[in-house]
Amino acid sequence: MFAAERRQLILEMVRANGAVSLRELARVVQTSEVTVRRDVRALEAEGLLDRRHGGAVLPGGFSRESGFPHKAHLATAEKSAIADVAAGLVEEGEAVVVGAGTTTQELARRLARVPGLTVVTNSLLVAQALAHANRVEVVMTGGTLRGADYALVGSGAEQSLQGLRVSRAFLSGSGLTAERGLSTSNMLSASVDRALVQAAAEVVVLADHTKLGVDTMFQTVPPEAITRLVTDEPPPHEDRAAAELQALADQGVQITVAGAAGAPSGAMGAVPGTAVAHPGPAGAAGQGGQGGPAGAEGEGAAGGPGGRPRREVPLPGQRGRHHPPGGGGGAQLRAAPPVAPGEGQTMGRVADLAPRRH
Repeated sequence: MFAAERRQLILEMVRANGAVSLRELARVVQTSEVTVRRDVRALEAEGLLDRRHGGAVLPGGFSRESGFPHKAHLATAEKSAIADVAAGLVEEGEAVVVGAGTTTQELARRLARVPGLTVVTNSLLVAQALAHANRVEVVMTGGTLRGADYALVGSGAEQSLQGLRVSRAFLSGSGLTAERGLSTSNMLSASVDRALVQAAAEVVVLADHTKLGVDTMFQTVPPEAITRLVTDEPPPHEDRAAAELQALADQGVQITVAGAAGAPSGAMGAVPGTAVAHPGPAGAAGQGGQGGPAGAEGEGAAGGPGGRPRREVPLPGQRGRHHPPGGGGGAQLRAAPPVAPGEGQTMGRVADLAPRRH
């Protein structure tokens, strides 16, 4: 395919969907991400689109929302890896809220295996994923159905969340930046997400690398309110995505980077200036894969419900109290055992990005 034909196809995809990842563009035009990145730069120079971390969006600074059928087929391996890690944060008998989105739908499929769980959600797709889990109680909000993402929104949804208190909220969105936090393109969705946040003691954001650095119209969760971000490993040449992650970590957000399904077990290599530790055997703890008793220093693995391994990485009770182990000025990636994947899934490596010490 000639460059002109390739760039025209790229432009048509972005116009049709609002935002498309480089990986998806490379797959459709059947070329490498390096070539696609070069094409996107050329189209940006002509003012036809804007580059974002790991993708391209419509010009104008704020990307518009893609339709659900399109989003469901974007970054599927990355979303699966993120969902695997996020599910490992949930304990038996907990009460959590889960917002709408394709990544949270993946999470719900894994939560079906956690006994005694109570899930509050405004998403029909999350509820559907848990409908046949006889050990999970599903509580749905009221509200008006928004067909674009199969979610209940409006005053009815918000009022049903008043007075609710759960351990943590799992949310996704359209974009995530260190400056504004999580955002979405729809005002009604943003309002319900803010109500979900108010109901939770901790907030876990699930966002693949294509959303890093993307800023959309309505803020849902400011960065200081995000407890943990679970994301995937950015492409090797996406320095801006790595910088965005580090900026979030410096603000006190715990960053967990999950390898995509089938990712190699070598060094992460995605975040410049980071130290990567190779994981030891299952149940090992500490830096550099040094063996230790299960659960030591919060880095080991312990048996969860049904015998599935579980990451014992404690979430912070207070913001700003997370201190990285050891010294040094650069970010540090701490290897951790992978969470048990869902059926048919293969987990990549998992690491935590710590804030820089000043």
